[in-house]
Amino acid sequence: MSERKQITHMQVRIARMATEKWKLPIAEVAELFHRYQVFEYIRDCYGIFHVEGDDAIWEEIMPYLKRQGCVCA
Repeated sequence: MSERKQITHMQVRIARMATEKWKLPIAEVAELFHRYQVFEYIRDCYGIFHVEGDDAIWEEIMPYLKRQGCVCA
């Protein structure tokens, strides 16, 4: 699988994780991820994230969201 596909796969997994943790529909999570540039953050940090599990990635994303002003985090 190409790196681009792996990044997309990771972005989807983390978005789905957010739907479960926040109890929000995927459309709302996608909007929040776009607004706070989470998809870009995952892409930019993929070099580090690809060796971590999804829970560890989530633990990195939550402080990022707080710094961005997201009230969900």
